[in-house]
Amino acid sequence: MRALFSTLLYQEPLGDDALIEELEASCLQLAEDDKAGRGWAKEHGYQGYTSYASLNDLPIRDPAFADLKRLLDRHVAKFADACGFELGGKKLKLDSLWANVLNGGGGHSGHVHPHSVISGTVYIALPAGSRGLQLEDPRLPMMMAAPPRRPDVAEALRSFVEVVPEPGTVLLWESWLRHEVPAGSGKGKRISVSFNYRW
Repeated sequence: MRALFSTLLYQEPLGDDALIEELEASCLQLAEDDKAGRGWAKEHGYQGYTSYASLNDLPIRDPAFADLKRLLDRHVAKFADACGFELGGKKLKLDSLWANVLNGGGGHSGHVHPHSVISGTVYIALPAGSRGLQLEDPRLPMMMAAPPRRPDVAEALRSFVEVVPEPGTVLLWESWLRHEVPAGSGKGKRISVSFNYRW
């Protein structure tokens, strides 16, 4: 038996606990100050706040996000190497970075990140009842006649895998991999920073 066509997920501590605290304060301040971001979130049924469509300069705007970018560059380089990417002497470049402050019951439906190579999230706060990141087997649309998998099947054979990381964790995946945040049941704010890298 051989496993083919691996889908890699990178999961590592960010490496700076003090920065996580700074980022939490920065994300909460953005959620308070960014009227355009709150408006976009409300218009699109996003239960909370995101700077996704309103602010595209966080590493310039806030030193905490600049420090985060420097750390992410290193994590992304390690993941790109593990993926075996032949980058032709170039480095992957941060394309977009945005803050998310979801209400306890909020979620984000399944999606991919087109025009990017690597996408990821840094987890800042995950109160009790928060859900993690659910990843979908990319072959699922082609499995129309397949029977369901047993509950005890190995993780590599599951149709969906949910990762609920600790605060301070970086998750990275290839941008074509469909993923979502299932709705939670918590009362607190679920805070994260998401991003895309391009070649």
